[in-house]
Amino acid sequence: MSAPITMSAPARAGADEPRIRIRDLTVRYAPGEPLVLDGIDLDLFCGETVALLGSSGSGKSTLMKTITGFAPITSGSVRAGDFDVADLRRGQLRSLRSHVGQVFQQFNLIGRLSVLTNVLMGALHVAGPVNMLGTFRAADRRRALELLDRVGIAHKADQEARSLSGGQQQRVAIARALMQNPRAILADEPVASLDPTMSRIVLELLRSIAREERIPVLVSLHVVPLALAHSDRIVGLRHGRVIVSGRTAHLDADQLAPVYETEDEEAA
Repeated sequence: MSAPITMSAPARAGADEPRIRIRDLTVRYAPGEPLVLDGIDLDLFCGETVALLGSSGSGKSTLMKTITGFAPITSGSVRAGDFDVADLRRGQLRSLRSHVGQVFQQFNLIGRLSVLTNVLMGALHVAGPVNMLGTFRAADRRRALELLDRVGIAHKADQEARSLSGGQQQRVAIARALMQNPRAILADEPVASLDPTMSRIVLELLRSIAREERIPVLVSLHVVPLALAHSDRIVGLRHGRVIVSGRTAHLDADQLAPVYETEDEEAA
């Protein structure tokens, strides 16, 4: 059996070592098909929120999936903490994924279960499968309630998840991700189905988590103003390549416009 691999401890504030490091990454899902990602370089540092912009088909979701081993790495390298993602066996991939919190557009909650139980699901990798029967440890239940309070919906703990609004369900999903004690959070279009007010609340919550927990948060978005308002750095993908990258404070909508240019605009 291979020795277990663990992610590095959180870096101190101001440290230069990235938590996630991607170099010259290419992804092709099958021989003869076009590249989905082509020569991607990306560092994610503790305490920062990075907005990943790009139209549908630009490679945003694939890039996120390579970090947790759900997409093939054709060439290049992806390192998440101490994990070399391309070389991991199945058990090591499970360990990696237990260290990475994920938030999705569709929430991925179990609607018939209570809000509290959905959050507790984030602790199953350490609490054990027997707890799927509902016998979670008292310490885990206390932490889950604390996390629900942190995201502002502790008063909904006993309600079925399906009874909540979209914005409330997304906050449950964030609390579930935090239940893992993650070393990084990947949020794939987390506000695509939310109204503007809830979008702002969810994105600011993710940004505060990055700062307070000293972990990187990578969030993919479609809306440029949201990226400009709720991130520390922006990376823009087009046809699988990074075409814009920089500190949010140094970018504006005009500089980010090429991410969404149509083929006709390119030829003009």
